[in-house]
Amino acid sequence: MQPIRRQQLIDATLAAVNEVGMHDATIAQIARRAGVSNGIISHYFKDKNGLLEATMRYLISHLGEAVKLRLQALHDHSPASRLLAIVAGNFDDSQINSAAMKTWLAFWASSLHQPQLNRLQQVNGRRLYSNLCAEFRRALPQPQARLAAKGLAALIDGLWLRSALRGSAFNQAQAIALTTDYIQFQLRGQTPP
Repeated sequence: MQPIRRQQLIDATLAAVNEVGMHDATIAQIARRAGVSNGIISHYFKDKNGLLEATMRYLISHLGEAVKLRLQALHDHSPASRLLAIVAGNFDDSQINSAAMKTWLAFWASSLHQPQLNRLQQVNGRRLYSNLCAEFRRALPQPQARLAAKGLAALIDGLWLRSALRGSAFNQAQAIALTTDYIQFQLRGQTPP
């Protein structure tokens, strides 16, 4: 499939999910938005879950790129700075706009029932945890680093999820402030009460 055509379908999927939700978005609606026939979607993606998977791979790719760019821009490569770059990448505009947030929610829900989507979710979750753990491990003993990484991953997901469910704009400044406090607290070697 031509990259431009694929991008049209991904953009159409994001728009449809944003407008009517994944459950009510039909292949016909998505095809119409993309200016292609239903058969094109069926041929390249098999079904709506295949299209959701392609859309999620697109969002996850942008997430990885956002984190990578922030890490590359660092002058200070301390664990705290690198952890904050990972957090900022997770709260990138490409991940917190309305269409992306609604698509992530649809993906998470679908991943509970679709093995292929579940595998993609597991890989994405493990990648976040692994990256966080590696940075905490530079400053903390392994058991504490693992716990701190689990906590930060839960905080990232929790802040994101609460905003998505509220349906309001994501407050990046507040999310960064909360995660910064958590990171600083953990790197002082303290454990939460």
